[in-house]
Amino acid sequence: MAETGLRATQYTILSLLASRGPTTMAALADVLSMDRATMGHNLRPLERDGLVTIQVGREDRREREVALSTLGAKIEAQSKPSWLNAQARFEMEFGADDALAMRRLMARIVQLDLTIDKETS
Repeated sequence: MAETGLRATQYTILSLLASRGPTTMAALADVLSMDRATMGHNLRPLERDGLVTIQVGREDRREREVALSTLGAKIEAQSKPSWLNAQARFEMEFGADDALAMRRLMARIVQLDLTIDKETS
């Protein structure tokens, strides 16, 4: 995706916002299995470059609502063919069955609760 100027994580954020609409930073972090600090770190360059807007939440002023800007929607649409090509190349290299198995395994890993219980450690 080098030709798009976006990292894979940045494209993923733009793509999620394009498909789901504005959402809170916390909800976006949850969908991408990131903590809020990491999400903020990933959003700063996108906001700086005018691809997303971040505003105080409408329902809860403690929240931050992230939305795709007009420029962000344009860049996401321009980048989508590269993303789809990368996904197709991945499946071609690994095979559709192995690619699906890996995606399923990664989804299971994301669902794991790896918090440390102080009583058992």
